[in-house]
Amino acid sequence: MHADLVIVGAGPAGIFTALELLHRGSRQKIVMVEKGQPVEKRSCPKYRTGHCMSCKPYCHITTGFSGAGAFSDGKLSLSCEVGGDLPTLLGADAVQDVIDYTDRIYLEFGADAHVEGAGQTDEVKEIRKRAIMAGLRLVDCPIRHIGTERARQLYADIESHLRQSGVELLFGCECSNLILDGSRCLGVIVTHGGVTEEIRAAHTVIATGRRGADWLERLCGEHNIAHLPGTVDIGVRVEVRNEIMEQVNRVLYESKLIGYPPPFKNKVRTFCQNPGGFVSQENYDNDLAVVNGHSFKEKKSDNTNLAILCSHNFSVPFNQPIEYAQKVGELTNMLGAGHILVQRFGDILDGKRTWEKELAQSNVRPTLPDAVAGDITAAMPYRAMTNIIHFIQAMDQVVPGFASYETLLYSPELKFYSNRVRMDERLNTSVQGLHCLGDSSGWTRGLMMASAMGVMMGRILSEEEQSG
Repeated sequence: MHADLVIVGAGPAGIFTALELLHRGSRQKIVMVEKGQPVEKRSCPKYRTGHCMSCKPYCHITTGFSGAGAFSDGKLSLSCEVGGDLPTLLGADAVQDVIDYTDRIYLEFGADAHVEGAGQTDEVKEIRKRAIMAGLRLVDCPIRHIGTERARQLYADIESHLRQSGVELLFGCECSNLILDGSRCLGVIVTHGGVTEEIRAAHTVIATGRRGADWLERLCGEHNIAHLPGTVDIGVRVEVRNEIMEQVNRVLYESKLIGYPPPFKNKVRTFCQNPGGFVSQENYDNDLAVVNGHSFKEKKSDNTNLAILCSHNFSVPFNQPIEYAQKVGELTNMLGAGHILVQRFGDILDGKRTWEKELAQSNVRPTLPDAVAGDITAAMPYRAMTNIIHFIQAMDQVVPGFASYETLLYSPELKFYSNRVRMDERLNTSVQGLHCLGDSSGWTRGLMMASAMGVMMGRILSEEEQSG
């Protein structure tokens, strides 16, 4: 098969590359290959069975058109301060302009016009004051909340638009390798319907998301694609009653707080806050179960959940941060017999495990029913656990009651985007014709920044098409 552009991975970065090319009137033949299924065929059996079925060959929550976005809470962070390090590569003003442009595209496809966290200045100032006193930084970031149920329909509409516009979408199609001629990429090798074939193209975009981060890292090592081991995030998903988070939920919707707690001074941050949300499980390759959180527009729980993530940066002689995080996750899964572990914060401070009967007596009832009560500290590295405990205690000064005895901590929460592919301002890698986008590239974290990076890629390819 021959194409002008082949995109590996139908997540936000790949999707918006194609959308921007179409918007600019491109006549290129675009082929998008995706290991998973189209939106309409993605279905998690847990909604019927009540527990994770460890679906094979992949988890429908993380794999398929729009990646994890279709089943996420669909929060779009509208500030370039949030979502990765792309501004350091392309400039903050340029990235913010593209975020604003990308946001309008989401609105065209049905995103909610309401923006959370905008206005209410006096209350924001009060929250910021408490954060400063606690040694934390509050990041201003308006949020457009699509909602888990609406995100699915929005991405289904985008999928239909791409197909009707002539983009060739190959589902159940797994990329195994690149086709290289010296330092130039000529396309990819894929397996589709049990048949291995080549897709040759002038430009190849790899946008495989967090799930594909370790695969891309191996690819970079195999083909000497310039890259550096970057950051890997290890943490927990915290769940409290809505009453505890009432002011922050109402004023900010999502409180993005950053701290560097003693004694290690590692960066620790909040991420993906879900008011009235539900804790969820995702399954990665090798049966690795990780925790996440969702927030629906209509369906609400009595709890709010959010991630607390500790950033780890490794240097000589160690250069396998993704594998490190996976080992932490595997050890935690072992303690939970393949399930997510949950523990009360007070039990952690008391040096004891949590028992199911204690959860049943608590004010905070888990929204992940198949989570197993236990001891997450038996698997979490000391450095990360210490950072998380001190950060939660600092959070208690911003949100009184956050560090209560009954606050729930779920583990493991892991973010795999550590491989930082070296690229220039035109998003070129060290291999001619190869571009790496989104969370798997190490440059973005989250829906909006990955989408914006795709828009930038589409513009660059459109300019080359017009000039050629």
